[in-house]
Amino acid sequence: MWAKIRHRLRNIFIAGLLTILPLLVTYFMLAFLFKKMDSLSQPLVQKLFDFLPFAGYKSVYIPGLGITLTILIVFLTGLIVTNVIGGKLMALGERLLNKIPLVNSVYGASKQFLQAISLSGQDSFSKVVMVEYPRKGIYSIGFITCATTGEPQRFTKKELVNTFIPTTPNPTSGMLIMVPKDDLIPLSMTVEEGIKLVVSGGMVTPLNNKLKNSYQKNT
Repeated sequence: MWAKIRHRLRNIFIAGLLTILPLLVTYFMLAFLFKKMDSLSQPLVQKLFDFLPFAGYKSVYIPGLGITLTILIVFLTGLIVTNVIGGKLMALGERLLNKIPLVNSVYGASKQFLQAISLSGQDSFSKVVMVEYPRKGIYSIGFITCATTGEPQRFTKKELVNTFIPTTPNPTSGMLIMVPKDDLIPLSMTVEEGIKLVVSGGMVTPLNNKLKNSYQKNT
């Protein structure tokens, strides 16, 4: 009885921790960015107001200027890189950055991490499955990305499915394996629940509705 209570309390605490930590990281990153933009933009605005002949404008502070400029800069950057010419200039700039030691590692890792985050919000993973990997008798959690097509599929008569096997505790890294569809064991948990399971190292285990009801009755 006490073991079940401790297990339940531990799962609740870890679930709360996994919820709060990303929010705190997001908050501090955005706060740093907005404050930095404020410190850079306020002197420029002050110089513009210095040309006005009113003494009341000699000391100017505009609340929210950093947030506004950040949103504007991000939007204009997106507008430029989605343009054909801007996309080519961006590709050229990335090639130059990739030739600079240390800078290429930091920039490449940051870009891959952000791309992984953005893809996770676009249903890049369609379903959570269990697959015998890395050998028979041992199971790993996997996420189906799409059906295997092209040359890999032509080399086998079985219908293959692209499956991403994430690593713990960082699910943005992992490996791609092509698994026969019949060898996949589909799970009822959501993609979000599957990611929590991987991040927590198996300590946060989601339960389907039937198991939840049974677990609540026993506890």
